[in-house]
Parts: sequence; C-alpha cells; structure tokens
Amino acid sequence: MAALWRRRLLGVSGLCRTVRALSGKNEYDLLIIGGGSGGLACAKEAAQFGRQVAVLDYVEPSPQGTKWGLGGTCVNVGCIPKKLMHQAALLGSALKDAQHYGWNIAQPVHHSWSVMAQAVQNYVKSLNWGHRVQLQDKKVKYFNMKGSFSDPHTVRGLTKAGKETIVTAENIVIATGGRPKYPMHIAGALEYGITSDDLFWLKESPGKTLVVGASYVSLECAGFLTGIGLDTTVMMRSIPLRGFDQQMASLVTEHMESYGTKFLKRCFPTKVEKLESNRLKVTWKNTDLDTEETDSFDTVMWAVGRAPDTEALNLEAVGVKTNSETGKIIVDASEATSVPHIYAVGDITEGRPELTPTAIAAGKLLAQRLFGQSSELMDYDNVPTTVFTPLEYGCVGLSEEAAVQCYGSDNIEMVCLREREQRILGLHFIGPNAGEVIQGFALGIKCGATYPQLMKTVGIHPTCAEEITKLHITKRSGLDATVTGC
Repeated sequence: MAALWRRRLLGVSGLCRTVRALSGKNEYDLLIIGGGSGGLACAKEAAQFGRQVAVLDYVEPSPQGTKWGLGGTCVNVGCIPKKLMHQAALLGSALKDAQHYGWNIAQPVHHSWSVMAQAVQNYVKSLNWGHRVQLQDKKVKYFNMKGSFSDPHTVRGLTKAGKETIVTAENIVIATGGRPKYPMHIAGALEYGITSDDLFWLKESPGKTLVVGASYVSLECAGFLTGIGLDTTVMMRSIPLRGFDQQMASLVTEHMESYGTKFLKRCFPTKVEKLESNRLKVTWKNTDLDTEETDSFDTVMWAVGRAPDTEALNLEAVGVKTNSETGKIIVDASEATSVPHIYAVGDITEGRPELTPTAIAAGKLLAQRLFGQSSELMDYDNVPTTVFTPLEYGCVGLSEEAAVQCYGSDNIEMVCLREREQRILGLHFIGPNAGEVIQGFALGIKCGATYPQLMKTVGIHPTCAEEITKLHITKRSGLDATVTGC
C-alpha cells in the first residue's frame, strides 16, 4: 500500500513539487520570473555554471487581446519589430531617392501592410522558438506560467487553464519588465485605443493614425507609419523626448514635420468615440488657443509611458519594497531587493535605463556574481542609445541640460568640461545610421575620451560620422555651424 500511495502521489500534478518544498530543500538554484531579455540572459548565464535553473514566463493579453511568445517586450513588441518596420520606411524613402540616381521606378509606389506585418510576425515567432530551443539546450526548465510569491523561496505558477505548480528556489530574480499605460481618465481610451503591444501584430493597416504622446515610442512609431505612406499625427502635451537633449529633440521633430508627420503641439485628448463608420472621433483641448477641437481617425495609439508589471507578483507578502510613486522595485548596486536572495533586473527596477542591452548585461553579471565568484557590478553610466525616428538620433552620456545642471553652464562647452583635459560628458548625433555611429564612439566616451583626443581622431571620408571629428564651432561662439564643404 505504501508503494502504491507513493506512485499515486508522484503522479498528481504539482504535489510532488510541494512535497519537496516542504522537505526544506529547494528545487532550483535560481528561478527567474519573466522571460524577457534580462531574465533569459541571467538564466542562460547561470546554467553555464552547471546550476539548476528555471524560468517562468507568461504574457497577459493586452486589453485588445494581443498576445505573443517567449522573449519579452524587445523581441515581440519592441526593438525587433520596431526596427524592421523602421527599415521598411527607410526603403520607401530610398525608392524616392533612387529616381535621382537614374533608377526608373514606376510611380506611384504602393506599400502592403499585410505583407510587411506577416514577414515581421513570422520573424518574431522564429525568435520565440529560438529562445525555447536555447533554454532546452542549456537545460533550463521553462514554465509557461504566471508567477506569484507564496513565501520568500516559493513561487506559485499558474497556467492559462488554471493548473497550479509550486516552484522553490534558493535565489529568485524578478524580470517581468513593463507594459504600456492607458490614460484611464479619458473616456473611450481603453475601449477604442491600442498601444505598441498591439501595433506590431495588426494584420491590416492601421490607416489614418493618431499617436498620443511625445516619448521615443511615439515618435518612432509615427515615423515609420508616415514612412510607409500612412496619414499620421502626433499629439503631444508638452516637450518631445523628455530626458533627452532638447536641442536634438527639436531637430528630430522638425525633420519629422518636413517628412510628413503632423504634430498637434500643446494639446491633450479628452474623449474618444466610435462613429457608425467605425472610425474614431477624438476630441482634444488645444492649450495654446484654449479651444476644443475634433477629428476622426482609423486608429488611436497611446504612447504615454510604461508601468512596471508587478501587480500579480504578490511582492508585499514577501517584503520586496517598491517605489510608491513609480511602482518599480528598489534595488541596490548588486540588483538585490530588500529581501537578500531576491533580485530584480531590467525595466522593472527603479532608476535603471529602460533598455534591452542594460538588462542583458545586468542579468549576466548577476548570474556571474551568484555562481561564478565574480564581484563585478553593472556600470550604468555612459550607456549609448538611439531613437529610430526617420532621421535617427543616437547619444551617449549626459544631455546638455543634465551637464549644465551637474557642472554649471560656465563650465560646459559642447557637452564637454571646459577646464583641464576637457573630458567629453555627452555626445549627440542626428543622421543616417546614428546607432552604428554612436556605438563606435561610445567606447571612447566609456574610456574617458577628451575633446583634444576627439580632434586628433582622423575621420573616414566621406561619411556622416566624420563630422563628429570636426566639431569646433560652439554655441558660445555664436558662429554659423552650417557645413559648406568637405
């Protein structure tokens, strides 16, 4: 009878894990909650040390019902599909330019959203599969489940069908990232609007689109929508690209306007209604004119910020502290939360850049510290990034505003210190392939490059990047910085 009972017990889903948890021995050395860039990087790195590792990942469908596979925001509804659609728009511009180089291209040129979307979605699905294969190859256990804490070492996993699994681990990493916000105070916003969680998975063209917000997500999406020929409007309440260098942000939006994107500046929406034609009537307030205005669109997309995905985690039960204003998890320099063996990486953490490469690097370094006898911490200073607007904007280091705030306007020239070795504090570039340009210069900035060193760097001619090696006219001089020759 005892043997029969043991067989029955082990055959009951989840109970065997519960028994092992009660025995006092944790199943895994490391459990990751969240299968995005940071979580997967941490899991795979930990597995390299021969540790028992598991990943829980579950995608809650968007309010519009959009869902996707393993890989997180970047792979599914962020960097990857965004860059592919940005490339589609650049190809459209290249077709126009090609005529001036002697190419005979029949006009008008037509773009098919459904063909592009299918290709993008197929590629993303291939990445989802690739991540699953990598986890399997590295012997990382993958649970397609929503995780929440039961106690500091125990996580309850729940499948879509409601099946429960209890998982225990010595160390736990939270890497659930964030999701787009909806402006819930605006009537019709949730019912009729979409976000970047939905845009990349639309099977049909969004048509005439209103993008609400002035974030990089807003401008990037509006840029490629305009580039593939759609009537696109950006509504922004205040300044574009908050947190970025504002002179560069203005250049980005000015170019977008000349490129065909419309801007409703200093405006905010108050209501979205669905018409009998299925179009969306948007009402907004123009604060400059103190007027109420309306127009109709096929699609309204909200790009008004992101919120950390923490609600379902039951953090309060285990004492993981969060910032009450942002909802993000508070971590120290080693990515540790207020509970010693619980860590967090990526967009869900307070005070960290919301960037895929930083999450990946932080996740790898965390695994190395936990299991590889390393003491190296993630360095979040001088992290390069690029905004993939029609004319790209890449930067590394401080904005001019931040540099002035830190050092005072009298001590800054061209985002460099004026005294002693003239160390470069920030480098900002707008032009084609800005990401590729800044990636190279970022190494120099990370190594403490100075303005005299930059001036000794020989440029590659003819390139856009070489202009950085010829910077000599400052704002303070008042001279015209227009380039008139080689």
